[in-house]
Amino acid sequence: MKVIEIHTPSQDSVITCGAGCFKRLAPRFLAGHRNFVLTDSNVHALYGQDIKAVFGDAPVYILPAGEESKNEVSLFRILQAMIDAGLHRNSFLFAVGGGVVGDIGGLAAALYMRGIHCVQVPTTLLAQVDSSVGGKTAVDMGKVKNVVGAFYQPEAVLVDGTFLKTLPAREIRCGLGEIVKYGALNAKILDSLTENADRLFDLAYLAEITPECIEHKAEVVRLDEREKGLRKSLNMGHTTAHAFELFYGGLSHGEFVLIGMYYELKIALAEGATTAEYAALLEGLILRVLGEVPRYEGVERAAEYARLDKKNAASDEVSMIVPADYGTYAELRLPFEKYRSYLVSLAEK
Repeated sequence: MKVIEIHTPSQDSVITCGAGCFKRLAPRFLAGHRNFVLTDSNVHALYGQDIKAVFGDAPVYILPAGEESKNEVSLFRILQAMIDAGLHRNSFLFAVGGGVVGDIGGLAAALYMRGIHCVQVPTTLLAQVDSSVGGKTAVDMGKVKNVVGAFYQPEAVLVDGTFLKTLPAREIRCGLGEIVKYGALNAKILDSLTENADRLFDLAYLAEITPECIEHKAEVVRLDEREKGLRKSLNMGHTTAHAFELFYGGLSHGEFVLIGMYYELKIALAEGATTAEYAALLEGLILRVLGEVPRYEGVERAAEYARLDKKNAASDEVSMIVPADYGTYAELRLPFEKYRSYLVSLAEK
């Protein structure tokens, strides 16, 4: 097993990576506390017996699976269930699921009695490699992604690759969207991805690359927990990804991250922010994972959602984190109309 620690002013977080770590380590947090388990309907259908075996009689709240559940209504239902369960300040909330469960569960833990213990047990590749680590918690509201949230570090994250065995290929692709993003930020990870391009969907390889991605994120979070500077780099591809995800739907978040990276890579190349050689390398990885970039109509309307991105400094500009050179990035800020015209032009090709 590999242990990665994040030390921040608000809370130290310990991430353990390794097959079997859920059943082995989760019971260590249970003694002497009232505990609460949040999961979703898909995970409970697959792992309900395991959850029962580990957590015993602890109350289990089952969220309907899907991004549609990541909203303020679900959040307050969870909080009411926590009150009904009689949780106190020393209680633990265990978020057992993918990114939606981790995001809303982490926020519920942050809000309840101004903060109780939280342990993340990510069950999807995307959650394991990215969203469960670093303390970003949030729900969507008013068709704006992650607009209500808090930075709240989990006490522990248990990254158990055993869960990946039941994931469909599409969910693996979703996680690979974030992994390719890390490759664009970290030369060592990019070397590994290019050298193992034929193994990207191999669970054994994913068990190797996941801790490397977590280590990169852990260092970024340690240096910039509240996303004042360096941590913005982790939003590469996400400006356009979130806009398309909100407007079009139909694909997973990670797939939209790949699409967002593709569009923003083309914009960066046109703006002279990256080189043709580097852009071609990253485009090759994106297409190897995604297969092809869908053709979209109405991108000029989808672009409007990019106005609401949290990275923007003004309503008439769009900020993007784009690849610059091997393992490095840059922030690119464009007037909104220029950004929208790029999207329209790229969608027509």
